[in-house]
Amino acid sequence: MPRPSNTEERRQQIVAGLLKVMSERGYERASVGEIAKAAALSPGLVHYHFSGKQEVLLTLVEQLAAQARQRVEAKLSRVKSTSARAQVDAFLEAFLATGDDAAPNAVASWVVISAEAIRQPEVRAIYEQVVRADLERLTTLVAAVAGKRKAPALAAGLFAAVQGYFVLSASVPGLVPTGSAASTVKRMAAGLLDSTEDA
Repeated sequence: MPRPSNTEERRQQIVAGLLKVMSERGYERASVGEIAKAAALSPGLVHYHFSGKQEVLLTLVEQLAAQARQRVEAKLSRVKSTSARAQVDAFLEAFLATGDDAAPNAVASWVVISAEAIRQPEVRAIYEQVVRADLERLTTLVAAVAGKRKAPALAAGLFAAVQGYFVLSASVPGLVPTGSAASTVKRMAAGLLDSTEDA
């Protein structure tokens, strides 16, 4: 496998710098100087590799989305031959990224990104695309359990619970008991899906 170019390595350092700064201080306080410092680079190199802070942010959104999709695909591939319910559980576990997959900086940054999506049309466009694709995937999994008619509302409720956990854990550290999000959302999913099977 060829070695990544120096340019790509630098870009990755800069994106990682924004992730670190933004997870601690938010986007507004993530100046190019702070990003450069966190990346152990000069501000000039940030400007050389990116047109501005927003371009770094858009790249970060794409990378966080790709990482989440990789986790989902890895978890789903492990339960592919099992029940549709197990696949919904795997999706939720992957999205909530517990255990070795835990990424508190990514979660905190995703919460900040969701706020920036309200303020910045360019961020909103990519954020909406990512969220719609993730929700569509969950809806497909839920439809295999609950049927196509009920799946959109059930999937949206579960997805909102996941996003709510992200906001709570990033905004009020320590409020959500460690390790409780995935098991709680999975129990919520079980309750919702069980109720559709009885109907």
